Amino acid sequence: MKAGPSQEEIRRHNLGALLRFVHVRGPASRATLAETLGLNRSTIMALTSDLTAAGLVREELPRRPGRRAGRPSLVVRPESTRVYVLAFDVGVDRLTVARVGLGGVILDRREAARPAAAAAAAPGAAADPHEMVGALAAAARSLMRKAGDEATCVGAALAFPGIVRRSDDRVMFGPNLDVREVAVGEVLSRRLGLGVPVAVCNDANLGALAEHERGAGVGVSDLIYLHGDVGVGGGIITGGRLLGGEDGYGGEIGHMVVNPGGRRCACGSRGCLEAEVGERTLLDLAGRRESPDVPGREAVRAVVDAAARGDVVARDALHRVGTWLGRGVADLVNIFNPGMVIFGGTLRDVYLGAAAQIRSVLATGALAAPRERVKLRTAALGDDTTLVGAAEFAFADVLSDPVQVLARLRTTPEDAPVP
Repeated sequence: MKAGPSQEEIRRHNLGALLRFVHVRGPASRATLAETLGLNRSTIMALTSDLTAAGLVREELPRRPGRRAGRPSLVVRPESTRVYVLAFDVGVDRLTVARVGLGGVILDRREAARPAAAAAAAPGAAADPHEMVGALAAAARSLMRKAGDEATCVGAALAFPGIVRRSDDRVMFGPNLDVREVAVGEVLSRRLGLGVPVAVCNDANLGALAEHERGAGVGVSDLIYLHGDVGVGGGIITGGRLLGGEDGYGGEIGHMVVNPGGRRCACGSRGCLEAEVGERTLLDLAGRRESPDVPGREAVRAVVDAAARGDVVARDALHRVGTWLGRGVADLVNIFNPGMVIFGGTLRDVYLGAAAQIRSVLATGALAAPRERVKLRTAALGDDTTLVGAAEFAFADVLSDPVQVLARLRTTPEDAPVP
């Protein structure tokens, strides 16, 4: 017979479950934790004592005492300012770095145009990985200095718009940045000397994770997140778990062909969803490709706003893009039967401007049964969706084994940062 879990394994599991609850759902009383986690109050008291001693949570009296007689139940709060992760978000035209505290609080952030992006005369101009990593490292160091010596960084993760191999976090292909087979996370980790690795994940996958944990998809076990930057990506949650595929390449929805023989895509194919609904296509159709040279979210919003004000060219461009986006959504609904499809990045704005067209195509292009209950929503986390996803990914280890991870970080000498 297979032996059951040991008492220590049960304790670690319960510590992680309690910490995850207050991290994702917010401060909670001991009574609420006991009821939700199915544990008795003495066990909850022991677990919170361990987490408090580790510096991960604190306990305090409720700020608004209830009317119930007797001693109020102590409230457990995450130590947001003392325990944090670094979240990196690489876009085609911008870089964002944030210090995110336990509990999902964005404590501080830096954002800048991607190095050389403003001067790139042609879309998709090659990115210099070393220049990009240098900019990310400089921003992260600035944030860590402000955090102070008492704060502890427990993880780091980077959202990247491209294909990332799960086994070693190597960026295999970033079509709109012309980056191939680069160990971005490994290089960045060495530059920072954090003592923790920098995990790298596809940005749309992280967007799906964020919206499922903290956004429009909370409580939805099967959803698809569609993310627009210059390219288009997708993240798929099925049965409450992120669908990664054999090597982590799952969710490349942007390269699903919706219009055979259509526009040339950066991947080399024709008629990909990305090629038919991406930023460049919308700006081309709206006659606005010349400004700015590198497409951005504000340029897309300008087209949507112009269409709303009656600009015929902008309206026709949005209608055409909405048609192909609806076709892609219909195919995804037929294949995956999601409970929700969420539009993020620039597709959030496209959906707001072309919702009627997208829904119309979905009504005729998807089978009645799978489309019957699907909900179409925009990303509740807005422009921060992929950044929040990177932070959640970075917190994964400490949430699964909080005390051991923190103890290891505090006993392992930090590497000297590379200048």
